[in-house]
Amino acid sequence: MAHTKTGTQTIGCNVKSCRYNADGNYCELNRIQVEPMEGTKSCHTGRPGDESLCGSYMAR
Repeated sequence: MAHTKTGTQTIGCNVKSCRYNADGNYCELNRIQVEPMEGTKSCHTGRPGDESLCGSYMAR
């Protein structure tokens, strides 16, 4: 995967309980790690809520 946007994107976050949340909608981390929903029987359906907790998820 190319990293052509490194340093130019921002990370939106609505998890207000996270220590890295700033102003209620912005993540202060430089990088995040998105994981699949392992161990659930509904994984691999292609539906965003079944695959990942990433709000930007889109099936390929």
